[in-house]
Amino acid sequence: MAIALYESFRAVFYTPFYLAHALRAYEAEGVEVNLTNSPDLDYRVSHRAGEDANVYWGGPMRLMVGHDRDPQSPIAGFCEVVARDPFFLVGRAPREDFRFADLPGLRFASVSEVPTPWMCLQDDLRRAGVDPASVSRVADGTMPGNAAALREGRLDVVQLFQPFAEQLVADGAGHIWNAAATRGACSYTTFYAPRGTLRDREDEILRMTRAVYRTQKWLHSHAPGEIAQAVAGFFPETSGAILTACIARYLALDIWGRTPLLPRDGFDRLQAAMLSGGLIGKAASYETCVDTQFADRVVAEDPPPL
Repeated sequence: MAIALYESFRAVFYTPFYLAHALRAYEAEGVEVNLTNSPDLDYRVSHRAGEDANVYWGGPMRLMVGHDRDPQSPIAGFCEVVARDPFFLVGRAPREDFRFADLPGLRFASVSEVPTPWMCLQDDLRRAGVDPASVSRVADGTMPGNAAALREGRLDVVQLFQPFAEQLVADGAGHIWNAAATRGACSYTTFYAPRGTLRDREDEILRMTRAVYRTQKWLHSHAPGEIAQAVAGFFPETSGAILTACIARYLALDIWGRTPLLPRDGFDRLQAAMLSGGLIGKAASYETCVDTQFADRVVAEDPPPL
């Protein structure tokens, strides 16, 4: 029986996930994986998600929220792909000496579609000695809407991911002030599933993890243009030039892991942001949320790239 892999939403920073399908990585490992649309967040972090036999991808934030709501949550992450924050602060005018202390007083819009980008940014602000409440923030705009508002001069700086950031830069309508990836390790996207699935379908999950590791090796040994060409079918509305530039910037920022192991320091940094922002009320242990057995095994095997 095929594994149903649920996609959170379509985004360039998920490129390695799409690349695994484009390169037929799962087929090479003898496991059938079908990509499909994901249920809503409440389902994914609830105990009900522990009753199915599917695999999801998304932020470890979902594991933390799930365990905050239910300490007995059966969901565990097992294969990290996005190891750093893929969001940017894009300003209307150049500001090479940007500091977080500059943000109060500016017309700023954060991401509304998902909670993690603002949670991480507000934690960055606190660590820089800036009260997040002092920031005049538009919190309910969409990324396309906020990008348009920046172009029109109704905002000074916006929080975006690719390709919105690259499109603004290419058009001369925006300038990157801060790349959140420069924060360092901050676990952002992993495969996760009920522990029962990890146990009952151990061989398939191992093959799936190995396929991702071989994809990661391919990714880090090929040029941005080659990667863009391989995944272009997943982004029909983005030009090849913009997609290549997006991937090149993400590679330079080292946002994509080189192994499927979700590291403790990245988990801890993300959880600290979730706690400081009030998205969760209590911390869950790394061991509760993360199962490293599959990543450990495939890294030890050291399979060749695709």
